[in-house]
Amino acid sequence: MLAAGVLTLALAGCAGGGAPELTGDLMTHDPALAKQGDTWFVYSTGNQTVANGNIQVRSSTDGTTWRYAGEVWDTKPEWLREQVKGVTNLWAPELVEHDGTWYLYYSASTFGKNTSVIALATNTTLDPDDPAYEWVDRGPVIASTPADDFNAIDPGVATDDDGTPWMAFGSFWSGIRMVELEWPSGLRAGTAAGHPDASEPDAEPLRLAEPLRLADRGAPPNAIEAPYLVEHDGDWFLFVSRDSCCRAAESTYKIAVGRASDITGPYVDRDGVPLLEDGGTILAETDGSRIGPGGQSVADGMMALHYYDGDLNGQFQLALVPLEWDADGWPVLRW
Repeated sequence: MLAAGVLTLALAGCAGGGAPELTGDLMTHDPALAKQGDTWFVYSTGNQTVANGNIQVRSSTDGTTWRYAGEVWDTKPEWLREQVKGVTNLWAPELVEHDGTWYLYYSASTFGKNTSVIALATNTTLDPDDPAYEWVDRGPVIASTPADDFNAIDPGVATDDDGTPWMAFGSFWSGIRMVELEWPSGLRAGTAAGHPDASEPDAEPLRLAEPLRLADRGAPPNAIEAPYLVEHDGDWFLFVSRDSCCRAAESTYKIAVGRASDITGPYVDRDGVPLLEDGGTILAETDGSRIGPGGQSVADGMMALHYYDGDLNGQFQLALVPLEWDADGWPVLRW
């Protein structure tokens, strides 16, 4: 996770609102934005008809012209297909760099169910054209079943000032939750050594702390998901997507934000309403032909998101919008 500061990028071709005009292959959903050297990358939700639904990769040398660069794998890990029966495509990736290693978190689930898992892979490069490019499967980070009150999808990872990594996650059910991770494994704190061997009769089950609660709409269907964490001037900001995605031109997705002094919360909006009590300051919502923006991530002061283009029959598209900050230290999107 890169902390977002005042925008210093000089992406060419900016529209009147400050967002660059993008060209090329923009068919991304839930974009994870990152920059390696002089090259921009977006990893995004897979297409079940391409490469077994694996996470897709796009790249750009200037941040405006995008090309399709392939997928993470040709086929899903076998354990994942066993754990989440019926999984087709992999969803909502997150990219984090730590100590020279790239960590790719991603979701496996089926629509409308919480039999889900957030899994991890690692690599030394984001570039599929690099001879060293190889995503190594590191297994599950956290899973959920119908016995849980949360949904283990949509990871958003950040490292606090003490060097401790945290993962926010969640979709509908009990809203946005959080667990502590650990470096260098990138796995959930306390699990890096592996789970107890169930074949041993005296093995104790692994007991982990209940995931923290960060945001909740407070009423069914609790339409909040896709958390993303950014630090700015000593405060933490939790970006979320609210309402309904994935309905093309009928989508009602919008991006909201809350603020906290600690990464673990409590988060409140501009009016002081806690995000655990349906708070959230709206940053982006449907505007003309740009319908249902959401699925956000941030890198180098730029927010990546997808929206549904009313001029393209509701086709989802990538947008990059400068993340700016007002005099009160709140984020502003000028799209």
